[in-house]
Amino acid sequence: MLQGKIIVISGIGPGLGVKLAEEAARAGAAGLVVSARTAAKLEDAEARVRAVNPDCQVCKQVTDITDAASCQALVDQAVTTFGRIDGLVNSAFVHGAMDYASTADIDSWMEPIGTNLLGTLKLTQAVAKQMQQQKHGAIVMINTMAVRKVPPVGEAGYAASKAALATSVKYLAKELGPDNIRVNTVHMGWMWGAPVQGYVQWQAEQSGVSVDDIKAQIAASIPLGIVPPDEECARSALFFVSDYSRVVTGASLDVNGGEYMP
Repeated sequence: MLQGKIIVISGIGPGLGVKLAEEAARAGAAGLVVSARTAAKLEDAEARVRAVNPDCQVCKQVTDITDAASCQALVDQAVTTFGRIDGLVNSAFVHGAMDYASTADIDSWMEPIGTNLLGTLKLTQAVAKQMQQQKHGAIVMINTMAVRKVPPVGEAGYAASKAALATSVKYLAKELGPDNIRVNTVHMGWMWGAPVQGYVQWQAEQSGVSVDDIKAQIAASIPLGIVPPDEECARSALFFVSDYSRVVTGASLDVNGGEYMP
């Protein structure tokens, strides 16, 4: 699906981020530019990619997306190494404090807004300049079901930052379309991977219920009857940087096994 493509992925980590890298390599990407704030995560991602596709070249770049100069350095490294950028997957995020909109310390919202909205836009702008020179490219934002379906209370700041990002996609799609650059978003629900597994384990310990029972409770609210594996969710996101979506822009895709249906 990504044969010969050069793909930049931000937010490489133990969950969806590293799965995006693995699945992009499995789909035939010629080169991956992986970024995170810590070098150890990038080393792990490179090893995983090479295990999947030894022919996929990996470029690693420690990046803080909240810093415009760091974003530009990432783009410069990608272009120096590969000569172009075909796709960008914006996966980097912070959750921020669990809080309530009615009582939150509003200053605490600055971290998720600064990263999830403004940081993502800084990296997107830096990559878009390169794509405008190329006259082609595809960008996908990793978003959340919390924007579509109000979850249990406590995610107000995180959801607000992601809702603003979802709105920005429509403007970016409109503005960048004339340069043959597509911008889309995927709203992820529950994903069975390291972060959710850790959460379920914690819930099990707190409640005295087994991990399998808690997982079954989550799956019961999902029409497909499973907690979607994070590698499957990664493939759905990568569709938007593939040529299979060449005439799709400004779109939102819900990836949640049917738990939320617009």
